[in-house]
Amino acid sequence: MGWQLPSLSALRTFEAAARHLSFTKAAGELNLTQSAVSRQIRLTEEYLGVLLFQRVKQRLVLTEAGRVYVEDIRHALQLMQAATVNLLANQGKGGILHLATPPAFGTKWLIPRLHRFSDAHPEIMIELATRARPFDLANESIDAAIHYGGDDWPGVLSDRLVGDEMVVVCSPAYLARHEPLQGPQDLARHTLLQQTLRPNLWREWVEAKGGDLSHAWKGPRFEHFYMIMQAAIGSLGVALLPRLLVNEDMAAGRLVIPFESPYPSRDAYCLVYPAAKRGDQKIQLLRRWLVDEAKRPD
Repeated sequence: MGWQLPSLSALRTFEAAARHLSFTKAAGELNLTQSAVSRQIRLTEEYLGVLLFQRVKQRLVLTEAGRVYVEDIRHALQLMQAATVNLLANQGKGGILHLATPPAFGTKWLIPRLHRFSDAHPEIMIELATRARPFDLANESIDAAIHYGGDDWPGVLSDRLVGDEMVVVCSPAYLARHEPLQGPQDLARHTLLQQTLRPNLWREWVEAKGGDLSHAWKGPRFEHFYMIMQAAIGSLGVALLPRLLVNEDMAAGRLVIPFESPYPSRDAYCLVYPAAKRGDQKIQLLRRWLVDEAKRPD
């Protein structure tokens, strides 16, 4: 294959100079002289036939071509670094599995159990990332993800895991300061904590349980479950959350269930991964472990 590329050294120098917008700072990072960096950039521009930098009022700025190029180059350098770390860490066996998870699920359910996966598969290193919004498996270098929802993520394979039981919770302090909360009919007199990404969550619950439907959309909004949990602990209102996320806080007395009214949601936490990776041994080992873990009574 005839590669039409500047040298790796030239690309690293360009990325550092673009990040700092300073040849001097790039030289310090790379342990080079400022003149060596300047010469390397000039040779790279000559090789490519494109200006990457220009001076504007004595300030170094990227050209439009340089801005676009550095974004692609930076991603490629990060991939090479990750591949090298993977090889050094695992000597060609096992490897790193990049898994994305919502913050609350990762903190409350997944991370406390991961030691069992590591004990069973020490050759595989899990690298966790968190996002509040859906992940882009194609463009984020993520092997698999935990997704809260139904079978509604196109282009992936999925396994339903846990989290479909929803409960109404609030803090003891909130309960003590507000009107009685003994059933669904009382919620109209209380502040309902809303999730931005699921604006109909309370409405669906109220429809199933009975109550004032017009009140179901009222209340402060938060982007994800972890923020809603903290808002409930902070006595901002009443929350509707997967039971598995609040078990620890209920045991510690930070949250209580004011009335029992279990609700099986159509949504749950699912493992999702691209169909093209169905043969990836690391993903299949994780998949089998997660499915078994979801069946554990704890």
